Amino acid sequence: MTMSIDAVTYEVVDGVAWMTICRPEERNALGRDVREGLWAGVRRFNADDDAAVLVLTAEGDKAFCAGGNLKEMAEASLGIPPYDFLPNFGRNVQVDKPTIAAVNGVAYAGGFLLAQMCDLVVAADTAKFAITEAKVGRGTPWATPLPWLVPPRVAMELLLTGEPMDAQRAFEVGLVNRVVPFAELHDAAHALARTIRANAPLSVRAAKRTVHLGAAALLAELQDEADRIWAPVYLSADAQEGPAAFRDRRAPHWRGV
Repeated sequence: MTMSIDAVTYEVVDGVAWMTICRPEERNALGRDVREGLWAGVRRFNADDDAAVLVLTAEGDKAFCAGGNLKEMAEASLGIPPYDFLPNFGRNVQVDKPTIAAVNGVAYAGGFLLAQMCDLVVAADTAKFAITEAKVGRGTPWATPLPWLVPPRVAMELLLTGEPMDAQRAFEVGLVNRVVPFAELHDAAHALARTIRANAPLSVRAAKRTVHLGAAALLAELQDEADRIWAPVYLSADAQEGPAAFRDRRAPHWRGV
């Protein structure tokens, strides 16, 4: 069973759904076509009785997803992203079956979000993770679950510096489950997915809910507060300056307003 919306493909192999971002020439950035493809793939997975586990990955050896398409954002003068801007498991779409991110390269900004929202992460040894929004004046209310995944001081460093963390460090702090050579990434992620698929589906789904149980209610409340905290940032002049500077290939001039 396959699906292709140009920018994103969906294929089921051995009961494992592979959803692949296919824009390597754009570092698999989250342009409109990619976002629409991700939404279509997630809906397909939720309705697909033949798929027990989802693996999210991308084409190429450079980028899993470099984040939002800043040129597109600059042209649209994007303020607060709409609620359905991007699928965010557990936030704006419920996915009861297990999900795995197979991170083949840089996972920056919105790409970090895609990895963060999955239940498990298998990373190539060349992968890097970064929350780069502070470098372009954008917002990260979606990072609310991060201190639940890694120590708070690690979360703080990622958010404040915008600097990348390599795959080995991400493994050490608990953001990543496994690190493998790039050439082995597909097989390693597929093997992990097949191991999960072989288990009783009701037990697997209940286990997923159990892990999230302690944090779910608190995170929902915190997410609403984070949205309020970040709204003035999204609506600031700096939030427009960052993408515009990227588009114009110049250093941003921050005004703090």
